[in-house]
Amino acid sequence: MLNGTLALHETLERELAAFLGHEAAMVVSTGYQANLALSALFGPRDVLYADRRIHASLIDAARLGQAALRRFRHNDMTQLAGMLEAADPAAGAIVLTEGMFSVGGDLCDLPGITKLAARHGARVVLDSAHDAGLLGAGGRGAAEHHGLQSAVDVQTVTFSKCFGTLGGAVAGPYHVVHYLRHSARSALFSASLPPACTAAALAALGIVRTEPERRRAVMCNAERLRSGLVALGFGIAPGGTPTVSLRVGDRLTCCRFWAGLLEEGVLANVMLPPAVPEGEALIRLSVTAAHTGGQVDRILGAVASVAGRLGLLAGA
Repeated sequence: MLNGTLALHETLERELAAFLGHEAAMVVSTGYQANLALSALFGPRDVLYADRRIHASLIDAARLGQAALRRFRHNDMTQLAGMLEAADPAAGAIVLTEGMFSVGGDLCDLPGITKLAARHGARVVLDSAHDAGLLGAGGRGAAEHHGLQSAVDVQTVTFSKCFGTLGGAVAGPYHVVHYLRHSARSALFSASLPPACTAAALAALGIVRTEPERRRAVMCNAERLRSGLVALGFGIAPGGTPTVSLRVGDRLTCCRFWAGLLEEGVLANVMLPPAVPEGEALIRLSVTAAHTGGQVDRILGAVASVAGRLGLLAGA
C-alpha cells in the first residue's frame, strides 16, 4: 500500500486472474505469505473445515485468523458432510484444502467438497501451489482438472513450483482481493515481489499457456515412475501425479534410504515429523518434464538397489 507496486506486478495480477478464471489477483513475495494472507478472511463468526493434510502455511493462516478450526480426515467426505450438517447455520462456513497434496501427491476430492459446500452454503478456498501449471487441459490446476473452476471461491498459488521462481498470489472475486490488499498483514507489511521474479513468473505463465507438451511430458514420466515402483512391490497411492511418496515409517531407516539414494545420484526428499505424523516417515520422489525416460529408469534402479539393501522390498 505504501510503495513497491510496479506496472509489472499489475500486469502479472491481471494475467494470472484471467488465467485462473477469477476477477482479480494479488501478488505477494512468497507462496507461504499468499496463504497467510487468507487469515484476514477468517472472522470470529466463521468456522474453517480443513483437511488434516493441508500445508503448514494454511494451518498458520487458520491460527492467525479468528475463525474456529475443525479438521476432517483426509478426503473423508462422510465426515465433512457430518460436520457441515451439524454446523451453526448462522456461522460462516469455509472449506479449506489443497488441490494436489504436497506430501503424497494425491488430489483432493474437489467434486465431493464443492457438492457439500453448495448444499450447505460454504465457501471453498483452494491452495493450488502444487497443481497450478501442471494439471488440467490448460494447466490451471486441480479445479480445471475436475471441471470445477467456477466452484472455487478463493485460490492461492505459488511461483516456486511449476513457475520456477519466487512469489505467490491470491485470486478470487474483486471485492475479496481488494479487501486483502488493505487487510492482509503478510502482504501489507512485507516487501513487494522483486521485479526479476515478477517477470520470470509472467514469462512462465506464458510457457504454461503455449507449451502444453511440457505437461504431457511430465505426466508421461510420472506414469513411468509409478508403474515401475508398483512393479518393485511398493504400494503407490492412486492419483497419477509426478509426486510419489514411499512410506518407510521409521525415521532412521528413512534417512538411510535418502542417503543411499543420494549416493546413487538420486536427489529425493526425506519427510519426517512434524511434516508427517509420527511413525510415518517417507521418501518423496518427484519427476519433471526435463527428465528423460532413461533418467526415470535410473531412479527406479537406485530405489530398487537401496530399498533392497534396507530390506524394504517385498520378499527381501
